Amino acid sequence: MNIGFIGLGHMGQAMVRNLLADGFTLTVHDIHRETAIPLEEMGATWADSPRAVAQVSDVIMSSLPGPPEVEAVTLGPSGIIEAIKEGSVYIDLSTISPNLIRRIHQAFRERGADVLDAPVSGTPANRKMVIMVGGNRKTFDRCQSILGHLGDKIIYVGDIGAGAICKLVHNCIYQATRFVVVEGLTLGVKAGVNPKDLWRAVRWGAYGRATPITGMENDLFAGKFDLTTFSLKLASKDISLAIQMAQECQASMPLTILAEQQLLEAMARGWGDREYTAADVLQEERAGVEVRIPDFSPE
Repeated sequence: MNIGFIGLGHMGQAMVRNLLADGFTLTVHDIHRETAIPLEEMGATWADSPRAVAQVSDVIMSSLPGPPEVEAVTLGPSGIIEAIKEGSVYIDLSTISPNLIRRIHQAFRERGADVLDAPVSGTPANRKMVIMVGGNRKTFDRCQSILGHLGDKIIYVGDIGAGAICKLVHNCIYQATRFVVVEGLTLGVKAGVNPKDLWRAVRWGAYGRATPITGMENDLFAGKFDLTTFSLKLASKDISLAIQMAQECQASMPLTILAEQQLLEAMARGWGDREYTAADVLQEERAGVEVRIPDFSPE
């Protein structure tokens, strides 16, 4: 089976490396030609356009920043739609709107191809990712084994667009609850508790046991917010898509809207290319304290 992969950023690079390591034949493309060089050294073949990828692939995957990039790669000039083969499958691993993936699905069906929306959440390098898959169940069954080389939890969630819905819901919950945690931590520090003692109290209380507040040692507690995994501008994009979906469904989302405002304020500071956790600094500034644990240990 020939696999095409479009989008060789942080997530795409790691996923392609895993597929190549497992013996798959891959044709790759990205707007930045140099990103493919290390993958070519591992055995991947370069294609000059998404159309060229589609010409030689049975399954085409993409991992891209957002809706504009996905629409251009699939439906734009020299896009996948110009050469996708009957019987082939397009799997989008990006975070986009359900309406867009449904429109792509309809266009590809007219060419005899199928589509799965399969946004991911987790760490691609070690394959610790959940992949939330929407689309035809038989198509999912055909492709599940391939997706199993990318993540450890492959979940079928329903018809086309359901994957996008699940991912947007996940991200707005994650972002909004983080802001509440940071707000509480700044309150405790300002009220006079040592940050490490405060963290331990929250971590081993009812909330922390049910929903462990882990990972902050890499950013908030260390005061380091340089980009490592997920940029603030992508977090802002995702939560805006969730709110757009809520408006279409007429679902009230007041806390998510507050989280979006926090991200937009951080974006206005010029922090879009920093780690999404950089928005924590806004709450520290409002509280007038920093939550730092230089000697952090998990116990």
